[in-house]
Amino acid sequence: MKNYLVGILTVLLLISCNSKDKKAEEQVRQEPKYTADWESLKQHKTPEWFLDAKFGIYAHWGPYSVPAYETEWYAHWMYVDANNPEARKGEAHKINKHHIETYGPLNEFGYKDFIPMFKAEKFDAAEWADLFEKAGAKFAGPVSEHADGFAMWDSELTEWDSKDMGPKRDIMGELSKEIRKRDMKFIATYHRHWLFGWYPTWDENTDASDPKYAGLYGPKLKKGDNKMPRSKHEIDEGVQSYYPVADKEFNDDWLNRLKEIINKYDPDLVWFDNKMDIVSEEHRKEFLEYYYNKADNNNKGVVSTYKFYDFAKGSAVYDLERARMSEKKDFPWLTDDSIDWNAWCNISNPNYKSTNRLIDFLVDVVSKNGAVLLNITPRADGTIPEPVKERLLEMGQWLKVNGEAIYGTRTFEVYGEGDAKVVEGHLSENKNADNTAKDIRFTTKGDILYATVLDWPKGDEFTIRSLKGGNGLYKHQIESIKMLGTEGNLEFKSTDKGLTIKLPKTKVGNHAFSFKITPKK
Repeated sequence: MKNYLVGILTVLLLISCNSKDKKAEEQVRQEPKYTADWESLKQHKTPEWFLDAKFGIYAHWGPYSVPAYETEWYAHWMYVDANNPEARKGEAHKINKHHIETYGPLNEFGYKDFIPMFKAEKFDAAEWADLFEKAGAKFAGPVSEHADGFAMWDSELTEWDSKDMGPKRDIMGELSKEIRKRDMKFIATYHRHWLFGWYPTWDENTDASDPKYAGLYGPKLKKGDNKMPRSKHEIDEGVQSYYPVADKEFNDDWLNRLKEIINKYDPDLVWFDNKMDIVSEEHRKEFLEYYYNKADNNNKGVVSTYKFYDFAKGSAVYDLERARMSEKKDFPWLTDDSIDWNAWCNISNPNYKSTNRLIDFLVDVVSKNGAVLLNITPRADGTIPEPVKERLLEMGQWLKVNGEAIYGTRTFEVYGEGDAKVVEGHLSENKNADNTAKDIRFTTKGDILYATVLDWPKGDEFTIRSLKGGNGLYKHQIESIKMLGTEGNLEFKSTDKGLTIKLPKTKVGNHAFSFKITPKK
């Protein structure tokens, strides 16, 4: 009996201790790890999943996909007539002329009238997610809200959203479920800060001035205030334009929508377009504080991105637009680029990048400690154009063979070698030439080195000059070299001119070629 009572008391004691431990743990976890100041936010670490993932996909898709004309900025340029302060040389923008000729005057057919036409009747979230997975993406999601002011989720904060209007579907909700089913991370991208000044709400000749549409078109501004906000990087570069600062009501709404996205969809990554500095610094810090603390309480690793000066350096992941680094960096970074050279949304005359260009871009970026977020261009009905599908599937096939040299890798002592010179800077990618077989990029996994040649070399062998004997870059004796996608080891020799590798007798694949260099143990 005594032993029985001792046993009961022991069990009760253990339960009590476990309960106290759980309460203590919950109390600790509820205490915010981050505060809304930059020094605190800089303590946030980029999660390993992002460092490993390297490749993601998102989609510019919304009511601007209906006209499918020239650009996703259609919503803005359609209102720039000859009387608009943004009109160049006092002439209406070509999109304004096209719109009036096609749809009628702006007081009769405004941007809001595209929303009922944006039906997404063929949208299939599972089909999209399948394609993203087959393309080799490790993170994916939609543009949650572009500068047009239309939210692509089921929002309690506005009626101007995809659940209440247009498709009458929760686009973000459907995609988040399907993307996560396939073990990919879900991302949300956000442009709302551009809305302040996007439409000429002062112009009584347009529907944008009607207060009943303010939920879509934004706050009433004075003439001249609609000129695109000038961000800090533009001020530094001497760009002359009016620079409005958003009011508290707009700032609060910007932040509240982000909190709603986080609470409803729990994104693993929140990406921002530039010009966030139109939103108050306090609101930007409060976003990161909220996002990071909520993730920390859930033992979840999350990422936020920024461009230029919009967040303090080190508080989030730095992002480039249609650009890349010319050298390897000691910090992780991201670049967002579109599959179309000219537009971010579907247009009637697309100019798609080649699969070869897309793959070479990915390899180059990864070798410099970066990751790629590739934008695709669905049609208004929700279908993805066949040329876009073809390129994504070809990238996926390449990654099936060569993904070992991409996913989970880290940088080498040097990013690579070759003749290609990268032009850095915002929107600079069209200034960079295609790569050749002279361009080789490196990645590592532990002591294993991957050398990816960006075209098939001429002849039956090629030399990696960076790995010449005795230069100390690769400090191991080589056990074997293999080309990914082939069987057997390749012959090689190391001299003071470099590491020369004999090519397989048969070319395998059509794009970049990865060689796995394994050291002796």
